[in-house]
Amino acid sequence: MEPIGLSTERLLMRTFAPEDTDAVYTACQDPEIQRWTAVPSPYTRADAELFTRKLCPAGWQDDTMYNFAVQLRDGGPLVGALGVSRCTLPGTYEVGFWTAREHRGAGYTTEAALAAARWAFTDLAADRIEWRAEIGNSPSRAVALRAGFRMEGEQRSGLVNKGTRRDTWVGALLPADLGLPGALPYLPAPDVSRAL
Repeated sequence: MEPIGLSTERLLMRTFAPEDTDAVYTACQDPEIQRWTAVPSPYTRADAELFTRKLCPAGWQDDTMYNFAVQLRDGGPLVGALGVSRCTLPGTYEVGFWTAREHRGAGYTTEAALAAARWAFTDLAADRIEWRAEIGNSPSRAVALRAGFRMEGEQRSGLVNKGTRRDTWVGALLPADLGLPGALPYLPAPDVSRAL
């Protein structure tokens, strides 16, 4: 897929470019980003170059991962990163994100997640967007909840981070949650608690 850009009231979401390497490197020095995300730790300049110059363009090219550099719409600095990755189940994608320390708490990541979800539901024909984070990553969970993700529970050994399997929280967003039609019909399970 050709890379695209998205915009919101306050944000510009665009593809990463080599010019973003310094900002990505600086942001990923934050111990919280290294702790809770899959970025390498320690995070080197070579890691930032690999991300901005190779991994991000390759994801768009092979239609597996669509990474967006999130910046303030007025041409301001990099606020964070948001990726939408294709899952094995058709129509299912996973969202992941990090926010630079100095931009946390302003609602930028929630705004970006909603824009990416609308795009995935309309342009990628997504029927489900999953969010998962290691149990304990409360800021990520707060973003997901504010974006409308419904928490579905916990997964034991649900992700690998830095060579260790970890338990995760899991949530999902469906097109109907944003007032959008799905690509396929959805038949929710009946409420069996009433029958008991």
